[in-house]
Amino acid sequence: MSKQDFAVDEIARKIELGNRRALSRAITLVESSHPTHRKQAAELLQALRTDREAIRIGMSGTPGVGKSTFIESFGLQLVESGLRVAVLAVDPSSAISGGSILGDKTRMDHLSRHSNAFIRPSPSQTHLGGVARRTREATALCEAAGFDVVLIETVGVGQSETMVAEMADLFVLLLAPAGGDELQGVKRGIMEMADLILVNKADGDLKAAATRTCADYAGALRLLRKRGQDPEDFPKALMVSAIEGNGLHQSWIEMQALVAWRKKNEVWQKIRADQNAFWFNTELRHALLTRLENDPEAAAASSAMQTAIRAGEVAPSVAAERVVQSFLRIKKT
Repeated sequence: MSKQDFAVDEIARKIELGNRRALSRAITLVESSHPTHRKQAAELLQALRTDREAIRIGMSGTPGVGKSTFIESFGLQLVESGLRVAVLAVDPSSAISGGSILGDKTRMDHLSRHSNAFIRPSPSQTHLGGVARRTREATALCEAAGFDVVLIETVGVGQSETMVAEMADLFVLLLAPAGGDELQGVKRGIMEMADLILVNKADGDLKAAATRTCADYAGALRLLRKRGQDPEDFPKALMVSAIEGNGLHQSWIEMQALVAWRKKNEVWQKIRADQNAFWFNTELRHALLTRLENDPEAAAASSAMQTAIRAGEVAPSVAAERVVQSFLRIKKT
């Protein structure tokens, strides 16, 4: 993608008109790490209108809980009610080959064919936190394209999956019934971040187990420290069945109620402002580290320190400080 074949103003205009091809092309651009593309991506994001707000819903869940099935059923309910829904699904990348399967469009066959839905799978590129590094920027593009709801599906579940909470307005945790000692197995941190816990597969033989599991989580949530960003009865646990469609409408009602309360009490704006500050600091750290790695003299100093560390001549923390000081001296000269 060269500068000649990418006109920022033209792409921005097409995105704001809801052009899917332009949106896909723009997401490809923001996901690129090429310096020229990064510059173009920054110009594009700056050129887009900012008066459109979607409800950003981050979704995580234990392996086998049925995230894709739930998102398709939930997404179909939303689009059939007249809403436009974008799904940003993150697939794990191989630490060896770097490749990803990117199979979410095939797992969400019905939703992917709906005219009011847009599904974009992206590789995690081994980025920690359950989301791709540029998922936040892709979310902003979907908002500018006029989508009403953006569903952000993470790689899986774990302590690091809470990164999605830093780019979503609502954080939904999907859990399966009869999954063993999940209250112990699921990290406390991700439960503290969740706005809504949905116990999926509440159907057939698993319905009784789902009822018990939901009650266990509802009790556990009452023991957590009260958050200032919630009304009195949140966070809460509900039962759903993605296959039968049970509980999906009620889940959406609860999500809308939480959004309305947060907007009324000016919590919505504060959360988004805090998230912007978080991502500023994240980008700043990454930019400084990239400059440090790309500076020839700093890279040489880093290589020398690594040799000294392996030889046991210097502690890692001391070595890191010496490399930073060396880089700062280089910049002053």
